[in-house]
Amino acid sequence: MTHPQGTTILVLGILSLALCQILGPVAWIMGNKTLREIDTSGYYYENRGQVNAGKICGMIATILMIVVVVVYALIIGFAIFMSAVN
Repeated sequence: MTHPQGTTILVLGILSLALCQILGPVAWIMGNKTLREIDTSGYYYENRGQVNAGKICGMIATILMIVVVVVYALIIGFAIFMSAVN
């Protein structure tokens, strides 16, 4: 038996790494929810690893997105500071 959202979560996780990091939190949240459903259902799902991989890809993309936003904020803040000093 496979969980119906397994492929969706994996695709969202991969797309969040490759194209659009804003999909990362979506894959992460959906992966958490689906893994909770799998754990509480009592059934054996063949695609648990697929769901977990999509969730991990979403986590990585989310962390990278946060790092990029912080770096850009620091660069802009430094530029503003340097223009105020001169």
